[in-house]
Amino acid sequence: MNDREPQPTPPGNHASFAEVQDDDPQLAEVSGTSDIAGLIKQLHETADKLQSDRATRGDVKLLNTALKELRYCFKVFTPLRDRHKVTVFGSARTPVSHPAYQAAVEFGRAMAEAGYLVITGAAAGIMEAGHVGAGPDASIGVNIMLPFEQTANAVISATQRLMTLRYFFTRKLLFIKETDAVALFAGGFGTQDEGFEALTLLQTGKCQLFPVVMIDEPGGNYWKLWEQYIRAALLDRGWISPADMSLFKVVEGVEAGVAEILNFYSVYHSMRYVNGELVLRLRKTITETKLETIRTDFADILVSGSFELTTALRQEANEPKLAELPRLRFHFDRRQLGRLRQMVDLINRSDTVG
Repeated sequence: MNDREPQPTPPGNHASFAEVQDDDPQLAEVSGTSDIAGLIKQLHETADKLQSDRATRGDVKLLNTALKELRYCFKVFTPLRDRHKVTVFGSARTPVSHPAYQAAVEFGRAMAEAGYLVITGAAAGIMEAGHVGAGPDASIGVNIMLPFEQTANAVISATQRLMTLRYFFTRKLLFIKETDAVALFAGGFGTQDEGFEALTLLQTGKCQLFPVVMIDEPGGNYWKLWEQYIRAALLDRGWISPADMSLFKVVEGVEAGVAEILNFYSVYHSMRYVNGELVLRLRKTITETKLETIRTDFADILVSGSFELTTALRQEANEPKLAELPRLRFHFDRRQLGRLRQMVDLINRSDTVG
């Protein structure tokens, strides 16, 4: 995997919690600077209302800490937003001798060679392994204050890309908001929680689409057993739909995990809602044959109309770097995110034109 070419323009998931929402037609006419100034004014007004609301000291302290943490973390991430990133989850208790640790080292190295930054929780075990593989120049750490287990690993501790947070909810937001992919290795409650949160946000359309890959080390079965549970306890009982199984992929070995992530962005680039319609930005124009297949096979995800190839829309003018990318535009029902992922997988298959 040493000869893997770096990926092109980043997919732009980093504004996912904002850009995935509808664009306000009035705000679309406002420059980025003025819009930000207006939002900051609203922040001040919201803070002022806390006093008239008679908010408790504990509530104000929570909001104050969370806001300060996020402001600083956004400052760290802002100059890195033009880089691909993958978030790696896994147990802090994984010893260096464990095959999963070695697999995470290999994964971090392969993703760094592909041009990705590797985000982890900054501690020991799998988190350390991801950073060991990526090296300090390609590592980002989002640590959490705990009375145990959570000292920052040596790779990330001396860099300017280590952030330490008090609250899990701010930390977890950053893991998803700032990433273009999620990779999970074996772990405990925290790993399961982080994996399910990513899947919940994807299933409900609260973040941009990105690949979620569960990686078993060669001969391992942690995620294979997990998938058996998901099928038996959730899918077979109707708690999730068959298409939801497309929101993640269980693989054995690092090479398959890396390939899953890189292939996801081979044609698909990013998504944005504009005036109620979903716009998929693509790296390449899809063929007429594939377009007709999409129109036939995915008509069930439409509210009305059909799938149309288009150029950049006026409302996307605040993203000039993406202006030349072709688009696929349609009135998505916002419910069938698993089916949407299946459509993206079809788009990424090789019968495209440049």
